[in-house]
Amino acid sequence: MKSNSSAIHQSPRPLQRPFAGTWWGLLGVIAFSFTLPLTRVAVAGGLSPLFVGAGRAVVAALLAVVALRATRQQLPSATQALRLAVVAGGAVAGFPLLTSYALERVPATHGAVVIALLPAVTAVVAVLRTGERPGRRFWIAAAAGAIAALAFAGLQGGVAGFGSADLLLFAAVAVCAIAYAEGGLLARELGSWQTIAWALVLASPVMLLLSGVAIAAPPPVAPLTAWAAFAYLGVVSMFLGFVAWYRGLSIGPMAQVSQVQLAQPVMTICWSAVILGEPITIATIAGGAAVIACALIAVRARTGAATGSGRGPRVTNPRTMTTDADRSARGIR
Repeated sequence: MKSNSSAIHQSPRPLQRPFAGTWWGLLGVIAFSFTLPLTRVAVAGGLSPLFVGAGRAVVAALLAVVALRATRQQLPSATQALRLAVVAGGAVAGFPLLTSYALERVPATHGAVVIALLPAVTAVVAVLRTGERPGRRFWIAAAAGAIAALAFAGLQGGVAGFGSADLLLFAAVAVCAIAYAEGGLLARELGSWQTIAWALVLASPVMLLLSGVAIAAPPPVAPLTAWAAFAYLGVVSMFLGFVAWYRGLSIGPMAQVSQVQLAQPVMTICWSAVILGEPITIATIAGGAAVIACALIAVRARTGAATGSGRGPRVTNPRTMTTDADRSARGIR
């Protein structure tokens, strides 16, 4: 095995630099917090949702190829490639495309509240994927967060209730949670940022084809602001943000770093007000606070259950002393 292979990770940095991981994680969250408002800028400026959702993945894939070749990463195995397809389907294709179409119809602040459910849903998927048995508090908090998000979406929809945009947002949360949970498991085998990089490369033929379709009918025409937003989505949201985020999780402590993501909806709502001039209503504040609070309780309850109280952590990788909580925390963006 090559000395620079990411399959073996023996760094003791979590004990030496306990706050470095948090700062790297926060940098990643800041990068991600601009995603929804800038997606709104891009689609409102005239770029089609298909072009925005697929094209940004193509841009990120080009960067991923450069990074993978520069660091001489080993090719994933056939089994890992199949699991990477799950990550690619959710994080590379599903989430960008679904949110791009949704944000044609609803404000970014509305999307931020619904997407705030993502950490809790990711924790649920990780529980089901790894076979953990968290306590009742976890399930109550996860269910309450889902109810809060549904209530917010329904109330914001007025007399018509849920709209198609809400269905797209909830679908985005679902597919992204599955991708993040699977990506969290793959991260210990392939490496942290390498997981999303290989997923981008794997998805690139399909995303390139979709981008070509979007360009052909009709060709994208938009002001400079829309193109600048698109460039950010491709370079930062789809790649560099992941590098910072997974760097933070690799330094750890992962259970602590993963909770930084709960600040992302708050930041997104603020950026939406500043960049787009969207009003921050009482309903937005109340809905966001409820969903974030439930997600926080669910994430903390799950990490507490995974590490155990009085039983000690279950070690799944004797080389890295990796716990189930650490492993799946990597997948929460």
